[in-house]
Amino acid sequence: MYHQEMARSGHALFTIRGLNIAVVIVIGAVIAWCSGVSGPFGEAVADCWWQVVSLGVALVGALWRVIVSGFAALGTSGNAKKGAVAAELNTTGPYSVVRNPLYVGRIVNFTGIAMLSGSWVYGALVFLISVLVYERISFYEEEFLSKEFGEAHRKWAEEIPALLPKLTGWVKPKYDFWWRRAIYREYQKFFFLLTALFLNDLGRRNFVLPEDMTLYYAFGGITVLALVTRLAGKFGKLFDGIS
Repeated sequence: MYHQEMARSGHALFTIRGLNIAVVIVIGAVIAWCSGVSGPFGEAVADCWWQVVSLGVALVGALWRVIVSGFAALGTSGNAKKGAVAAELNTTGPYSVVRNPLYVGRIVNFTGIAMLSGSWVYGALVFLISVLVYERISFYEEEFLSKEFGEAHRKWAEEIPALLPKLTGWVKPKYDFWWRRAIYREYQKFFFLLTALFLNDLGRRNFVLPEDMTLYYAFGGITVLALVTRLAGKFGKLFDGIS
């Protein structure tokens, strides 16, 4: 009964999971605007390092997702799917150390983005809430995988942790790294990260543009690049055959 309820709530969360990052970014920007600080220490150098560490955490999460997506098998659930999809059970590469590597990346990425608000409390809350949300989503997906792959999934789940990666047992990926798949699935994560930096900085300045516009020019450039990539995927053949 407990597992069924977790899977049911996980399915509901699965269908709206694409909105999570937008919510994290917007709330973080509001916190930055209200507080006007870049870190929790109240000292310029320490707060600057807080921003560096926060950006590093967010980048680690985003880059980990790039690795996972590049080695993933075809026919798996993408961002646009409304239900779990799996043409095969992938147990190699990142999936040999944790059953839900993409969600590990999201949790770390979201935590770093929340920390960019300058609030350690918000960072901690986003981390805890993300763990709870993706734990439930993983229940839903693994219920699906259990029905699809039966004994093979059971044996894999017994040996591999759900969200806390183990440090040993890496198995060489079954597939070669596919850059087009990684770009197709993950380019938006870097756009969202720069969006968070842009909105947080603008909020701290009470929406007054600074003299040094470097960050803002970078945001404009990444926005154009993200738009071109999206159009290339929609109207061109750059991402044909990729799911």
